Amino acid sequence: MPIIQCHPGDCNRVAIDDIERPVIAVGASRTNGSWEKAMHCHRKAQLIYTLEGIISCELEQGVWVVPPQCAVWIPSGLMHSARGTGVNQCYSLFVEPDANLSLPTSCCTLSVTPLLRELLLHAAHFPLLYDEQGPEGKIINVLLDQLTVAEVEDLYLPLPRDNRLRQLTDGMLQDPADKSTLAEWAGRIGMSERSLSRTFVNQVGVSVHRWRKQLHVILALQKLSGGASVQTVALDLGYESASSFVTMFRKAQGKPPARYLSDSANSPDLPIRGFSLSENMA
Repeated sequence: MPIIQCHPGDCNRVAIDDIERPVIAVGASRTNGSWEKAMHCHRKAQLIYTLEGIISCELEQGVWVVPPQCAVWIPSGLMHSARGTGVNQCYSLFVEPDANLSLPTSCCTLSVTPLLRELLLHAAHFPLLYDEQGPEGKIINVLLDQLTVAEVEDLYLPLPRDNRLRQLTDGMLQDPADKSTLAEWAGRIGMSERSLSRTFVNQVGVSVHRWRKQLHVILALQKLSGGASVQTVALDLGYESASSFVTMFRKAQGKPPARYLSDSANSPDLPIRGFSLSENMA
C-alpha cells in the first residue's frame, strides 16, 4: 500500500474531515523542499512531523517551530498557517477531537520518540478506511497512547495582544537584523520605554531582549536546515561575526548550531532546550 500523498496542513484534497475514522495518517513529499499553507482550520486536530528540515506553524497568539525529529500539534478548530523549509518528506496525523481526551488542548511542539516515529510512518501506509477492529486499528490505539505521553518542547515564540507591541514584533520578524534600541522602538509605536518594557513582559512573559534571542534561534534553525552557512545566518541576523552568533546559540540551546542540528537528526530522544517563558530576563 503506497503512502497517501497529501499537502501538509491541507485537508481539502482528500476531505480529511469527512473520513469516518478517528485517526488518519498521511505522508507528503516535496521535490523542492519547501511548502506553505495559508491560514485555515479543520475539525480534526493535526500533528505535523518532519524527518529533516524545519516546519513552522503560526496562530494568532504565537509561532511554533519544529526542528527535525519533533512535531507540531494543532488542536481541533484552530486557525493556523504552516510552512516547511528544507523538508523533502513529512507526515501528518489527523485526529478526531474525541479520539483521546488526554491529548494537548493547545498548540505545542512535541518530541517524537523512535517508537512514535515508527508508528506514525507505518500508519501512513494504511488505507483511509482501515479496519478499526483489526491489527491496523490496534496500531492506531498504540500510536495515540504514545502521542499522549510525548514531551512538550519549548520552541515557541509568543506574540503580544497590544496592537502597538505587535508593530514591534512584526518589525522584528520582518527585519530580524534591526538593532534599534528600546527607546527608538518606543518612539516609533507611541509608548514610553518603561511602559513598552513592562507591558511586553506582562503580555508575553519575557523581555523584548529575550524574545529577540528566541526569534533568532528559530530563524537560525530554519535557515541552517535550508542549507545556509553559519556565517550567512550570522550576518542575516545582524551579528558582527559568526562566533558571536554561535555564542548566542550555544547559550540558548546548550551546543553550537551545527552539532545541535546533527544531534537532533541522529538522536530523536535528544531533549531540546528552549527559553523558559516564565523567566523575565533582561
